[in-house]
Amino acid sequence: MSEKFRSHFRWVALAAILLVPVVAAMAQGSAPIKIEDVAVAASNAQNAGDTAWMLVCTALVLLMTPGLALFYGGMVRRKNVLGTMMQSVMAMAVISIQWVLIGYSLAFGPSIGGVIGSLKFAGLSGVGIAPNPDYAATIPHLVFMAFQMMFAIITPALIFGSVAERMKFKAFMIFLILWAFMVYDPLAHWVWGVGGWLRTMGALDFAGGLVVHISAGVTALVAALMIGKRRGYPDEPMPPHSLPLTVLGAGLLWFGWFGFNAGSALAANGLAAYAFVNTNTAAAAATLAWVLIEWMHHGKPTVLGAASGAVAGLVAITPAAGFVLPWAAIVIGIAAGGVCYGAVNLRYKLGYDDSLDAFGVHGVGGMLGALLTGVFATKLVNAAGADGLFYGNPIQLWIQLKSVLISVVFCAIASFVLLKITAAVTGGLRLGKLDELEGLDVAEHGENGYNMGDIPLGHGGTAAVSHPSPAPVAAVKAEA
Repeated sequence: MSEKFRSHFRWVALAAILLVPVVAAMAQGSAPIKIEDVAVAASNAQNAGDTAWMLVCTALVLLMTPGLALFYGGMVRRKNVLGTMMQSVMAMAVISIQWVLIGYSLAFGPSIGGVIGSLKFAGLSGVGIAPNPDYAATIPHLVFMAFQMMFAIITPALIFGSVAERMKFKAFMIFLILWAFMVYDPLAHWVWGVGGWLRTMGALDFAGGLVVHISAGVTALVAALMIGKRRGYPDEPMPPHSLPLTVLGAGLLWFGWFGFNAGSALAANGLAAYAFVNTNTAAAAATLAWVLIEWMHHGKPTVLGAASGAVAGLVAITPAAGFVLPWAAIVIGIAAGGVCYGAVNLRYKLGYDDSLDAFGVHGVGGMLGALLTGVFATKLVNAAGADGLFYGNPIQLWIQLKSVLISVVFCAIASFVLLKITAAVTGGLRLGKLDELEGLDVAEHGENGYNMGDIPLGHGGTAAVSHPSPAPVAAVKAEA
């Protein structure tokens, strides 16, 4: 059996394994639903304003993933810009299909022991225009599903900033699929699903501190440690190739985050207004804090620092956005700017290569925000939430701490196992030395992000690309 045949067989086998439960669930069928009954039920329950608001928020959250592509793409070297952006694009495509087929059902289907959702909604069976009162009683079930899908898309895309410039595209694709099934969907059910055990425990996570940022950030750290440092890091300078792209991406993330957080109110109401204001306030406070600390530390405030600070504030306020007052959002933002700045700088001392600070910003920011939710949450903002330590309820901080620790341990262990499986299936997680030197754009995609004129073709394909100089290539060959 040839290696090429075995490679194709592995892909087909993996696809079959993933699709079997979906096909089985859809084959069970369901009782016929009368269209007129659905229409009457939907019209009685739906609120047009809420529906319109949630459709807009869904589009805003989707926009965050192309924003992330620009944010990450600008921070890598020129030879890796397309390969880095491609990861966000493929997350949009792959997770959209995974979510429709089975991901949504695993995350939000009827609970099986508080651990995972059933296959009731596989293939969107039973998910139509009538609302699902368990989650959002005034909007179509389809709209709620689509809104949650956008969270499922951007979360794994965040991970790969930690291993930018060195992960195989094949390994990325396999891990993306496995991680969505085995990490994101179960954790989303634990925290947000009706009957989920962390939700039942009382954990507060308004828009994804645990589900999105801790899961992505912890996985990012595990991946960075397992794959290893970029070739030449930290001895060779590896500055961002286009900070304007990064700032544009940060702006789109800030803009889209209003849908991310305010949309998590699931209605056009006062709670959405609180989440909206808190989101902007925390981002502004964190930007100021990061820039001022950097200015004092290094003598100059940087644009990259301002962009990073904004994202840190957005991350930290995410779990708290619908539970705290705006003054607390300022405190959370300032804390995020300082703590995440410290975490990003600490990686240089610890010696690991989290290329684009996925753990330092998202992992650390998510943990900080989840804990501070337990301090500043108040029922004055959200009667369905809880009071935190500041309002006389220290138990909530303890619950938040437990939920953070559980999320960290689960994501770390599961991601380690899935990366090992991915490496076994794909023959390794990392690009070969020559390919890494040449860059993702050419080696993996046969393209070049910037056509500078008459530049020779790369080994991988059709676009004009720049080759590395002969000396580094010869050195790599000799080392190999």
